[in-house]
Amino acid sequence: MSGGKVFGTTGDGHSVQRFEIAGGGLTARIMNWGAVVQDLRLAGHDAPLVLGFERFANYPLSSPYFGAIVGRFANRIRGGRFTLEGRRYSIDPERPETNGLHGGINGFGHRVWDVLVHGPDFITFGLHDPDGEMGFPGALDVRCTYRLKIPGTLAIELTATCDEPTLCNLAHHSYFNLDDGGTGDVLDHRIMLNAAAYLPVDGSCVPTGVVKPVDDTPFDFRHARPIRMESEGEQLGYDNNFCLAAARGPLRQAAWVQGASSGVEMEVWTTEPGVQFYIGQHLNTEARGLGGRRYKAYAGFCLEPQVWPDAPNHPYFPQATLWPGELYRQTTEYRFRLD
Repeated sequence: MSGGKVFGTTGDGHSVQRFEIAGGGLTARIMNWGAVVQDLRLAGHDAPLVLGFERFANYPLSSPYFGAIVGRFANRIRGGRFTLEGRRYSIDPERPETNGLHGGINGFGHRVWDVLVHGPDFITFGLHDPDGEMGFPGALDVRCTYRLKIPGTLAIELTATCDEPTLCNLAHHSYFNLDDGGTGDVLDHRIMLNAAAYLPVDGSCVPTGVVKPVDDTPFDFRHARPIRMESEGEQLGYDNNFCLAAARGPLRQAAWVQGASSGVEMEVWTTEPGVQFYIGQHLNTEARGLGGRRYKAYAGFCLEPQVWPDAPNHPYFPQATLWPGELYRQTTEYRFRLD
């Protein structure tokens, strides 16, 4: 593994480092800004597996969370408002229309993390999030370890502790394309989601509160089928939580995806009760991506294991409250193979 190399500088003068790790037939380039997986490659497959930018300067300006760890609360909370222990809180209160997306404008995906330890096939980052940051109560200390292991596995372990009751819901936010790295679209990728229900959303992509069975709907991916699904001549824009379980539990398979032409397959295993499936319908980056690619709509898909969105406002959803003395722990694995 190479040591960390300076990859850029943030607007407030912090140096951003990028590291390369390798193992299990995978190589990855990972930076400490946002704990971002900037590039991921599988031996025998020429194209990158993820979307990303060649230059750091494009991340703060143009990245839709490419490869980041997002939090303190991944996804959305309606209006950015929630109640905890009888007190009302507002996330990113100057921008309520964003519904606190991924922890607000200064969420974890936009922060410089500390590099704690690294080796040939792993790296661990740390982040201290102070009390009151983006409106969240209590201080939160987070650790993120990326490890590449046999067979073809990108393993992610996320842990956190707090000093007073707070929310903690973290997610990895890579955009994947298993064929050509994002030159074309992913609509003919085949996908299976191990979920019997999903969360319908309103016009701002916040769950309505209904937990709906996937039976006889375009959201039934229990048997592998292409992402492509049109309604009245338009592709359905999937950006929904699929319900895997009622609570965090042991590692289990959430999804399987196969590229349309490459022979590359990916399994997603996680401890989380939900996975957000987003197919990149809003992608349209002016900045050049990896290998000079221009990412258009549907150039990549996301599978983001997490607690269900807007959970604090729906007591019958799996909850994301973390208490002092508890350890938040998420394990997620993206397992790749090439036929």
